[in-house]
Amino acid sequence: MKLFDPHIHMSSRTTDDYQAMAAAGVAAVVEPAFWTGQPRTHVGTHEDYFLTLLGWERFRASQFGIRHLCTLALNPKEANNAATARGVLELLPRYLEKDGVVAVGEIGFDDMTPVEDKIFGEQLELAKKHGLPALIHTPHREKKRGTERSLALIREVGFPEEMALIDHNNEITLPLVLKTGCWAAHSIYPGTKMDEARMFALVREYGSARILINSAADWGLSDPLKVPKTAALMRDNGVDEATLVKLFWENPVNFFAQSGRFDVAEFGVAPKIDQREMFQGSTVLRGQTPVVQS
Repeated sequence: MKLFDPHIHMSSRTTDDYQAMAAAGVAAVVEPAFWTGQPRTHVGTHEDYFLTLLGWERFRASQFGIRHLCTLALNPKEANNAATARGVLELLPRYLEKDGVVAVGEIGFDDMTPVEDKIFGEQLELAKKHGLPALIHTPHREKKRGTERSLALIREVGFPEEMALIDHNNEITLPLVLKTGCWAAHSIYPGTKMDEARMFALVREYGSARILINSAADWGLSDPLKVPKTAALMRDNGVDEATLVKLFWENPVNFFAQSGRFDVAEFGVAPKIDQREMFQGSTVLRGQTPVVQS
């Protein structure tokens, strides 16, 4: 079964992670714009990062037969950085037109500040203007209040609910999201956020409609194999194959296909691997024999 990790920060991961993910069945990923762990000090560093998501990361993924898509935005953590925030928002429109960009994201809340609220609304408007879905980060603190405000702002802006993906849900917030037309994503983490057993319980209670499951793996303590591990636990606990295919492939494909940036039928065909290829003079290999599929 092909697996899709619809939220993973691969620029924070090693090439070995791509190799392990491919071996575990991951055939596609979405990489949302993220922060670097310390404040960026120049707008140009955001632009170089956007170019990395559109170029090098797509190439690295392709070297293991993984399709790589991305979402671009000023993330909530950096929305409060007055030195760069406005410049990034001015930069975004030209990059939202690029091939491979399938949503505006991550947007949403971190500390629930008035500035975050304003920039969240502006980026929802940007998504509307470009006909793109929105990937929405709910805060780690005050998650219920952040989720409620996110849903309210979507209504205030008039953003189509079916094009909004509310991420990092838990047992408290999932029912709130499913009462709307929004989609609900869940990040499976080691020892925090959501784990495989809790996710199985949520699917057993609420079903598979509009549900996405991701690893959200980044430079912190996280696991890029949480999607295949969650699929395996569900299969071991009797979840049928049709439901697994819906959760781990069809749902993310159908949500991000709303961007109009890829053909659904073609997306399911794995790209041929040719590790002789280079990207601007760089290769993922360090003297190893290249894998070439005929």
